[in-house]
Amino acid sequence: MKKSSFKILVTGGAGFVGSEFVRQAIGFGHNVIVIDKLTYAGDLQRLKSVKDKFTFYKTDIVHQQRVRGIFKKERPQAVVHFAAESHVDRSILDDAEFVRSNICGTQNLLTASRQSGVEKFIHLSTDEVYGDIVRGKFKEDFPLRPNSPYSSSKGAADLLVGAYVHTFKFPAIIVRPSNNYGPWQYPEKFIPVIIYKAIKGEKVPVYAQGQNVREWLHISDCAGAIMQVLQKGRPGSVYNIGSGDERKNIDLVKIILGILGRPEKLITFVKDRPGHDWRYALNTDKIRKELSWKPQTDFESGIVETVEWYRQNFKWLDKKVGYLKNYWQRVYH
Repeated sequence: MKKSSFKILVTGGAGFVGSEFVRQAIGFGHNVIVIDKLTYAGDLQRLKSVKDKFTFYKTDIVHQQRVRGIFKKERPQAVVHFAAESHVDRSILDDAEFVRSNICGTQNLLTASRQSGVEKFIHLSTDEVYGDIVRGKFKEDFPLRPNSPYSSSKGAADLLVGAYVHTFKFPAIIVRPSNNYGPWQYPEKFIPVIIYKAIKGEKVPVYAQGQNVREWLHISDCAGAIMQVLQKGRPGSVYNIGSGDERKNIDLVKIILGILGRPEKLITFVKDRPGHDWRYALNTDKIRKELSWKPQTDFESGIVETVEWYRQNFKWLDKKVGYLKNYWQRVYH
């Protein structure tokens, strides 16, 4: 994008990652339109600091008429597509909504964007589309070998975006971030689950023996990288976004327990997730060299900040957990 400020349509802008991008985009002076279905994981409270500074539509991205009506009215110059069902465990329990939202929803947005003449389309994918890797790191040109229903739906969306680039010369870019963490994350995800359980003095569930490895990226760094891609990224490209900071799940639990002053005896090992990927790790040379991006938040300070945010906003966390009791019983057994 050549202009210093422009009109951006953000799908899933009330979600964890999308809301951070919206806050940053508004901070840069961009005109932002948010589309969000406001499912269980969406929350406009995440956008209270920029209230009245964006246009909002409560809409399901699968609804063709509504989405195309918004494009016709708003005429966005760019689309940043966060909206997705994103939790592996939920996809294992029931994958239908993942196919509907992540594949059909993406197709609907691609068509509306192409017809509207959007100048750049940023598609948020995940490192999980590569499958898992025991040694080394995934590069952008590695084959897609997703293993869960969730990552398969995202991989399918990636292929669809790639097809639009190839067939229609559509100006799309795919970004594949590693695991995000930070304030406002919904407590079905690993870090807020640990924090909640630890604060409450309850057993902290860890799959198998906690030896699975993940690369952790602070939410502010992820959104900042996406902004760099939007402004400077090459259409048709794929960019990995990662911190290079890998942690075994069990070590991460112990770090958080230590920050909260809770004993490690709270750790309880539970039956492993079916088809649980062993390790994700991203090679991020491309985004670092081409776009001069690098993460600004080291994990040690980022995780302390995150734990403190949840401690100070425990009422919000506790309210969200209230909707998860039955789900936790189904997952952590």
